[in-house]
Amino acid sequence: MRRKSYSTDLNDSEWAILAPLIPPAKCGGHPRTTDMREVCNAIYYHLKTGCQWDMQRARFSS
Repeated sequence: MRRKSYSTDLNDSEWAILAPLIPPAKCGGHPRTTDMREVCNAIYYHLKTGCQWDMQRARFSS
């Protein structure tokens, strides 16, 4: 199911630039289950709207 996109979401070309800068998950621990692109989208949404972090849209919540 596709989610609604927002104007602050990264497009594919922006993500292609940013993705290599995000450190990989650490070896030996629990595998990463968080979509790092969605984390970046949440940060950009927060910066653009100025809302409180805990007031963000539900899609950015756990």
